[in-house]
Amino acid sequence: MKQLDRRKLSANIDAIAEADLAEKKVFGSAYCVHQSGSTVFEKYYGTTGLDGAPVTGKTIFRTASMTKPITAAAALILWDRGLLSLDEPAVKYLPALRGVHVIDADGTDHGEAKTLPTVRHMLCHTSGIGSDLEKCERMTPADKETMTASLIYHVKSGLEFEPGTRQHYSGLAAFDAVGQIIEILTGMDFQRYLQKELFAPCGMTDTVFTPSADQWARLTAIHNRIDGENTEVPMAPGQVIDTYPCTHFVGGGGLVSTLPDYLNFAKMLLNRGRVGKAQILSEEAVRQMSAPQVSAAIMPGNEVWGLGGRVITGKAYPSLPVGSFGWSGAYGCHFWVDPENDLCAVFMKNSLVDGGAGNQSAQAFERAVYTAFAL
Repeated sequence: MKQLDRRKLSANIDAIAEADLAEKKVFGSAYCVHQSGSTVFEKYYGTTGLDGAPVTGKTIFRTASMTKPITAAAALILWDRGLLSLDEPAVKYLPALRGVHVIDADGTDHGEAKTLPTVRHMLCHTSGIGSDLEKCERMTPADKETMTASLIYHVKSGLEFEPGTRQHYSGLAAFDAVGQIIEILTGMDFQRYLQKELFAPCGMTDTVFTPSADQWARLTAIHNRIDGENTEVPMAPGQVIDTYPCTHFVGGGGLVSTLPDYLNFAKMLLNRGRVGKAQILSEEAVRQMSAPQVSAAIMPGNEVWGLGGRVITGKAYPSLPVGSFGWSGAYGCHFWVDPENDLCAVFMKNSLVDGGAGNQSAQAFERAVYTAFAL
């Protein structure tokens, strides 16, 4: 294991954060690195909007697809208890999937799927549910109203491919299906289940689908840059992700959170499912999240889907060591867990400038950390 040099780490992150502000990539941002049981760096930069307050540990960000690892963890809690199968056809829990067809975006129907999707397929983007962007763009407001409405739409629209034969990112729908399965198995709405089983034990007090009035007031604006100037992206009241109402608990992207909250989740994964004396997830469940779930034949390269996020599998990846895992969000948030060096790191921003998975700011954060090890 390599130990971080705190002084060098601080200088590295200061440099990239200040560059983002100078280049008008963000209104503000937040960074944290935790190693060997202690937080070695935590700092906040900029403001929450054009006329916003300074970013602090109470600032709330739209996590977007960094919701996915939380949904995966939520499902694995039930798997640990023997209540959920990862590999049986999910029609066992969602009868709406019975007889689902494989249908191209142009409407070409290839008939009933030969293999029904499983929860494992859903959590590693090999289910074919909601992977076709053209189909997603045809959803109406009514189709987005609830998880149930979303599932009905995507079943009617058909799978993009036979489950298990390909991988194609499912932005929201497959993880919505997992959230609905959790509701069916527990008799609880997804937000209440997460609060009880994950957020309260992990001390995540500001991570929700439906923010309170106080939390809305602490939510950072989404940043954009037009004609070289910072501008705020308008969002309709009550919407956290895209045009989905926050009363629809979007399992693939609907949570908001703070840097300290999300760090607590990352620390739980780094500690192999443990928070203090409580075992939130079994070590085997964390291993499932952090193990490659898709074959190289389907997904070649240095990054492969685990359950709910990516796993680094190739030494040619520029920064993170093999075995690191985590994910990003459409508005730029990013995190990873590195068991080899006993560290985890979280980066929060909300911007359409250089957002999404693999955004330059997130890559710069990875480099800032991995060039700060003590010699």
